[in-house]
This record gives sequence, C-alpha cells and structure tokens, in this order.
Amino acid sequence: MKILTGRQIREADRATIEREPISSLDLMERAAAGIARWIAANVDDASRLLFCCGKGGNGGDGLAVARILATSGYECAVFLAAAPGEFSDDARANLACLPQSVKVFDVTAEHPDIEPDAVLIDALLGVGVAGKVREPVCGIIEWINSLSNSVISIDIPSGMQTEWGSADSGNHCIIRAGTTLTIGFPKLAMLLPETGEYTGNVMVIPIGLDEEYLDATATPFYYITREWVDGLRKPRTKFSHKGDYGHALLVGGSAAMPGAAILAVGGALRSGCGLVTAHIPKNERFALTANHPSAMLSLDEGGCFTALPTALERFSAIGVGPGLGRDPKTVDALRKLLAAVSSPHDKNLSVPLREIPLVLDADALNIVAENPDLQSFIPSGSVLTPHPGELRRLVGEWRTDKEKLEKASTLARETRSIVIVKGAHSVVCTPDGRFLFNSTGTPGMAKGGCGDVLTGLITGLMARGFDAETASITGVYLHGRAGERAARRYGEEAMNAGDLAKFLQPAKNSYLRTRRKSFD
Repeated sequence: MKILTGRQIREADRATIEREPISSLDLMERAAAGIARWIAANVDDASRLLFCCGKGGNGGDGLAVARILATSGYECAVFLAAAPGEFSDDARANLACLPQSVKVFDVTAEHPDIEPDAVLIDALLGVGVAGKVREPVCGIIEWINSLSNSVISIDIPSGMQTEWGSADSGNHCIIRAGTTLTIGFPKLAMLLPETGEYTGNVMVIPIGLDEEYLDATATPFYYITREWVDGLRKPRTKFSHKGDYGHALLVGGSAAMPGAAILAVGGALRSGCGLVTAHIPKNERFALTANHPSAMLSLDEGGCFTALPTALERFSAIGVGPGLGRDPKTVDALRKLLAAVSSPHDKNLSVPLREIPLVLDADALNIVAENPDLQSFIPSGSVLTPHPGELRRLVGEWRTDKEKLEKASTLARETRSIVIVKGAHSVVCTPDGRFLFNSTGTPGMAKGGCGDVLTGLITGLMARGFDAETASITGVYLHGRAGERAARRYGEEAMNAGDLAKFLQPAKNSYLRTRRKSFD
C-alpha cells in the first residue's frame, strides 16, 4: 500500500471526483459511512459521543458521521470550532442535515460539560495542516487532551502534519488520540516516533479512491499489509524434500549470552527452510539441543565465535550476530567470514564460494561499526537489522526522524543491502531509496531477544529462497503478527522473546489461510 503526501492525498480526492464522477459531498459521505461503520462495530451504542468539528473537510466528515450514528441510535452532540458561516460548503451542508436530536454547541460558548465515559470524536483539522495551529482550535485541542475520555480522531489527529516535523517544528498542539481512523491509507507522520505516539491505534478506512491515480503516483513510502505479504508466499510442492528449501546457518551465542542464539535458531526453524545449523560455542550445545533438537550443530572450540564453520558453500543464507560478543577473536572471525562469503575466489579456502547473503544483527553490526572497513565486505543482497542504538553506531547521530531514515537509506545504498530500522513500525529501507513500514507488532515486543528471533526468521526465509527484500517484508510482518498473538495470550507485560517463535507458525497460518480454504 502506498503512503502519499498531503498534497497527493488531495489530488487523489480530486481525481476520484473527476473520474467516477462523484461530487465532493458524496465522497465525504463515503468516508463518513466507513468511519461510522467502524465506530458502530467498536463503540457501545450506550456511549455518548461528542464530535468536535472544524470548518473544513475534516469537520464535514465528523458532521456526516454524527448524523449517521445519531440516526442509528447513538446519543450524539457536536461542538463547533468556528461559526457556521465560516464552514466550507460541504461541511455547512452536513451541519444543516443534522437531526434535531443532535445538540450543537457553538464555539462562542464555554466548552461543553462531558461525562467521564463519553467518547470524543476529533474532526477539527485534517491533512491540510501546515505550521502552528491557531486559536481557537489550539485551545480546543488542549482542552481535549486534558480530559481522560477516550478520543477517536478522524483521518489524522488534529494538528499533526502528514509528513515530517509536526512536533520538531515547535507545533505541540496535537490531539492525543486513542484510535485514529485514517482514510484511504496511513499518513507518514503516524508511523514515526516523533509524532506516532499521538495516533494511538491506527485503523485504515478504505473509500475507493481512484486506482488509476494511485497506480501512477510515485512515492518512496509504502505500508506493508497482509495482502502484500500474502502475495509473496512460496508454496511447497508435494514431492519436494528438505534439500529443496535451503540450509540456514546461524552464527552466535557466547558464554555470557547463549540464549540469543537459541532464540535466533527458533525463528529460523519456523521459517519454512529445509535445514538449520547453529554455529555456537561448544559448551552451549546442551542448552540449544534441549530447546531445538531439530537444529544441527557446528561447534566452536572457543567460548565465543573464533573459527569459521566447515564447508560454508553448503549454506543458502547466514545469520550472524545474536549473542556474539565483541571479543578480539570474534572480530577476527567475523572478518574472515565476511571475506569468505563476499569473495567468489578466496585463495585461503579449498572450495571457491559464491556470494552468500548475510543477515547481520546485534554485535555483528557493532563490530562493523567499530571496524568500518568491514562494510565493504558485506555481500550485496544482505540484510542489516539494527535497533536505534546500533544504527547510531553505524551512521552517527540524527536530530529528526527524516534525518534518521536518510542515513539508513544511505547505508542501504552503500552496502547494496536491505537495512531494517527496528521499532514500532519497523522500516525496511531498500538500496533504491524506498521505505517500507511494517503494519504489525505490539509494545510488548520491546524486550530483549525479540530481534534475535527476527534475525533467525529472515535468515531462514532467505535460505528458503526469498530475496533480501521479500524476506525482510515477510519477516517483519510475520514477526509482528506473532508478537500480537503472544500479547493476546500472555499480555504485553508478561510476554517475552521466547514466546515469539511459538506463535510464528500461527501467524503464518493466518496469512496462508486463503490457500487452506480451498480444501474445506
């Protein structure tokens, strides 16, 4: 799914109006109907609803939703942020259509009294915001934010810009929503740490915007959806065998961090690849075998990664980093590994190698950051999976989310690899400058070890035959879905990284269920 700028969104509306053809008022009604359906399905009809409506298109959406829900049995009231004479034509038309049961509060009056269990619907400002929010709207936003009531924003939390810098530019007058019902597709600012906290849960409400315009419109920003991932799957054939599905190698673990390798191997074993080998310190073999008896072992005689596994050419993809540590011997071993898999004719090896794609995580990334010359040895088509701290070590500091993504994009281009910036909406940065934002996950995944599972999963997917981009898209999506399922079972506080591998297959079953239905 494409993510468009505010300007492109307005052009999509115009294209839809011109090509269907449909009036702007009818397009507003289409959006309002979708929003009203979501509220009716998720908000008890005994709840009182207060719609805070601005004078533009966003306010018109809110007024139309208020009318629809009022005629469906909800007790609705409207608080106007401007005098009716200032409203746009479409907003004024919807104001005139409100049933008599809807009480209207004028902006000149005091803020209306509101019961603690009432739900506030934010329809003050839409995607046209630029610069600081002026009065009286800013005062209304501050009043709403001071209340403990549930808040649902229509399209975008009022005061938020669609792209960069809403908060960084000094505009802190933004609604803090519990849920945002965004029209058509998410807005970029919703997916970034600077402003994403204002949105709460984001739900996309499709309204059938002109497909021809959407297909032709260029954007570097995309939103990873279930439909997208579903289209990437690789079916298994009836007469295939384990050798047809690749061989993943996981290099990691140390005396201080043996569990990281166990978590990564668990992710790889759930990926669908045919074989998984773990190269770990010899003394950690019992713990790994006890947790994952189906994994094969390549044992390192040191207490950390000190020597290469034998016969590297047999592996389809290699994941390295979880629990690795930064012992000088490990730095030397990683240097040898990178040189071996990136050079097709290494004279120090008995068998000439092809380039083997890598997944670099955790201390492998930290070692590369401390030894920048190693970056040139990363094979093209590899995947780097830094969390924010590791990314800073690789690319330096940044001041804004825009600068962070630009630096990650430069790293992807220079290494000819995928860079996954991990976070609430992990971003898959491609060498050609695209940014693919994940749509799944939960705050419960903000715990040590979750990234190790992702490393194993993506390594297994690449061994399975997915290219780096496809493995990254599929991996972050399924990893997030597994986190959501673990949170539903154990709660966000109690879930931990060890739960994710257990739920990777259920998440995958969900994305494959279309295929399964044909056998019902």
